[in-house]
Amino acid sequence: MSPIKPQSGMDRVAPYIPGKPIKEVERELGLTDIVKLASNENPLGPSPKAIEAVKGALDSVNFYPDGQSYELRQALARYLNVDPDWIIVGNGADGVILETCMAYLDEGSEVVVSEHSFPMYDIFASAMRAKVVKVPTKDYGLDLKAMRQAITKRTAIVFVCNPNNPTGTLLRRREVEEFMESFPDDVLVVFDEAYYEFACGEDFPDTIKYLRQGRKNILILRTFSKAYGIAGLRLGYGIGPKEVIETLNRIKEPFAVNLLAQVAGIKALEDQDFVRRTVQLVNEEKQYLYREFSRLGLPYVESYTNFVLLEVGEGAKEVMNRLLHKGVIVRPCGGYSLPRHLRITVGTREQNERLIKALEEVLGEVR
Repeated sequence: MSPIKPQSGMDRVAPYIPGKPIKEVERELGLTDIVKLASNENPLGPSPKAIEAVKGALDSVNFYPDGQSYELRQALARYLNVDPDWIIVGNGADGVILETCMAYLDEGSEVVVSEHSFPMYDIFASAMRAKVVKVPTKDYGLDLKAMRQAITKRTAIVFVCNPNNPTGTLLRRREVEEFMESFPDDVLVVFDEAYYEFACGEDFPDTIKYLRQGRKNILILRTFSKAYGIAGLRLGYGIGPKEVIETLNRIKEPFAVNLLAQVAGIKALEDQDFVRRTVQLVNEEKQYLYREFSRLGLPYVESYTNFVLLEVGEGAKEVMNRLLHKGVIVRPCGGYSLPRHLRITVGTREQNERLIKALEEVLGEVR
């Protein structure tokens, strides 16, 4: 009997392969002392306030969660000083990306993305049979002028990842302002700001201002997975005009965001001291990693996130595998079209020292 054929767009979809979980490495290699620096998780763990909120809500998990995440949207609206109707909450920012592609793409659409950027844009767009137009990067960063030039009459969405994953590069305020000055009103621009807390400052683009100015074609994505430390609860959100949010809500899963994630998100927002400690640690430890990478003669890209893109050469996959056998998990970047590179999460000093020691040993073995 012949297998059922998937729809035509699926032949262009390569599955997203996340960083290996610690338990999987323990099973496969029989190791017990493992450092995971592959998925850009928070080295300090979860927000303590979020943990307490989860514990307090455990007795209520027999009930379905609020499908509209009302209390969490109210908390986000207060924090961001925006209308609650401008906010949609998702099963991670990925969930909002999927809903956006489902709502705005079809087989006649085009999507503009950067060559080295988050692969879920490509996957979800291809699943909707849309054509993915990839624009080369410039010095590892997004080239907004080239992305603007790639827009055609068929373009439905442009994804702008800022700071960019996996390169860690930043688009500055003036670049984005120039980009938006000529951006067409009938194309949706999605600013994916998953690493916002590590990059925000005077020179970071104020994308929410475009909503306040009345723009109807912008969606901003952020997450609780990184700086707030609750990646395992899968919680992200989008900020956009009421018309876009209403469109996304039409196809949203009835209970996409679980009860524990909702209460954790509310309390995590209140824990800005935890976010500041996280950002401070990451900034300090990035400097340590920069010094050590330079000592080892390895080129890296200056990062505005909690990870660093490191070039180790043609044997990057072998370096990754050898690090794995030493109990250090890092992320290969072949899936990001960067086969010579590894993406390394910034950890604690103890974790980073372990990485450098293992990396130095591996380089001695493969060179």
